[in-house]
Amino acid sequence: MAAAGFRLGQRVHAAGDPRRIGTVRYLGPVDGHAGDWVGVDWDEGAGGRHDGSVAGRRYFVAAGECSATFARPTALSKGITLADALRLRYRVEDFTKEEEDEMYVFSTSQKRVSVELVGKNKVQEKLKNFNELSSASVAYMGVSSIGPPDDLKNLVPNLSLLDLTGNLFSQWQDISSLCQALPSLEVLNLTNNTMENDVIESPMLENIRILVLNNCGVTWELIEKIKVSFARINELHLMSNKLKMIMTPDGKFVQGFNTLRLLNLEDNHFDSWDEIVKLSYIRSLEQLHLNKNRLKHIRYPFDLSSSGPLGDAAAVPFENLQVLLLGSNEINDFPSVDSLNLFPNLTDVRLSDNPIADPAKGGATRFVLVARLGKVKTLNGSEVSPRERKEAEIRYVRLVMGKESNDPEEIKRLHPRFAELKAFHGIEDEKPTSSTSGPQKMASGLISITLKCVGLSMGEKQPLTKKLPPTTTVGRLKSLCESFFKLKDIKVKLFVEEEGCPLPQLLEEDTTSLVELGIGSGTTIVVDEES
Repeated sequence: MAAAGFRLGQRVHAAGDPRRIGTVRYLGPVDGHAGDWVGVDWDEGAGGRHDGSVAGRRYFVAAGECSATFARPTALSKGITLADALRLRYRVEDFTKEEEDEMYVFSTSQKRVSVELVGKNKVQEKLKNFNELSSASVAYMGVSSIGPPDDLKNLVPNLSLLDLTGNLFSQWQDISSLCQALPSLEVLNLTNNTMENDVIESPMLENIRILVLNNCGVTWELIEKIKVSFARINELHLMSNKLKMIMTPDGKFVQGFNTLRLLNLEDNHFDSWDEIVKLSYIRSLEQLHLNKNRLKHIRYPFDLSSSGPLGDAAAVPFENLQVLLLGSNEINDFPSVDSLNLFPNLTDVRLSDNPIADPAKGGATRFVLVARLGKVKTLNGSEVSPRERKEAEIRYVRLVMGKESNDPEEIKRLHPRFAELKAFHGIEDEKPTSSTSGPQKMASGLISITLKCVGLSMGEKQPLTKKLPPTTTVGRLKSLCESFFKLKDIKVKLFVEEEGCPLPQLLEEDTTSLVELGIGSGTTIVVDEES
């Protein structure tokens, strides 16, 4: 039978188009059409015509409504070996006569002078034997097997980095054979290879230090099966695998991974922090990437510190974690932000594209986040300098003093670092007069701010430094700016410059006072015009 060369579950690509990849889901006849057919469920974006059913008969169930087609065996490719792909990609053959004829320059007398490439023979010799090839990429070349292991080993004995993105691997037996055939291999990228989750037996593969399994359809159950083989792995990348749960044999904490320093779980479906807590006793873990998930709350599991895995009372959750990337989640509460202070060694945090970090959605500005995160040295990819930290913390204390009640317990609950920062920076309470209350209690002291015009139609104007009552509202300050800079018929908008922020922060509410915004002496206000 013509389709006998294929098997169910096999990865194939369209003949002549190694980027159009799919999985064989059916082999056999199709009603009303002669001969044998291969039913293919194409990967997302690779195109299809139906869902595995034709003319009322279902042959297989496709992943999408229009992701499947039937194809003749001759219209599909089962792929090539890795060795063949390497030869195709990196072999430098002698130039053809036509190519050499095109390599010339004109002399002063306008005669052609042939060009000899410097080092051409040396480069050809180097790549002909491949002995010095240490890194290689055969992305989207239709590689489906490694071929004879000895052939591969003899071809690239010193290969340490291999990019197999977008090929046709699916079985872990092939990956094990690959790693065994290349003992110098340390970095293996299998992105966009749909891997089967069945592992029968996996040998020790201690040479691999970095393993990339992005968009491979893997489950955490598979990771539990293969982690023993990759006993010395330093980085594991599992982006875009639709992971939602971390399933361990005992349903509790992940064990092993004794050398793992970086775990990348970006762009998955995690929506419960309880799943992430299962990673808290990977002691070597220094970086945890959780961008683009669905997390709503973060809590440091301090209640676990006395009940670590295997009864280890000395175990501390996330004890060596330094980098935690939480961008593009759904975090919207300050207790989640404050809990990050409890991680023993956390210094690099990303919270961008969360509601709590988006002022336009009622979230906090950068200075508030810096002040609340006492140990963080890098926030949202930008370094927090000592100067920025000092200014942010002082401004934050003023903000709290201007907005919150006089109830110490309430302030402590809402602002855990307030008392510490107030004492550290020596900020005294302002004594209100008997006739004032709320934000007006700080009106007795003036603050010095710098106003800087940037509007195109405002003309060139020197910055002005003015002393104003802290109770000055944004609306009042706009009017003062129009007077200070003689801005007739120009409607202004104001921004506050913050160190560490690429763009100034818009001051939107006209009724909000400077003290309520935490603005104190030394602040620069940018004056622009409404568009």
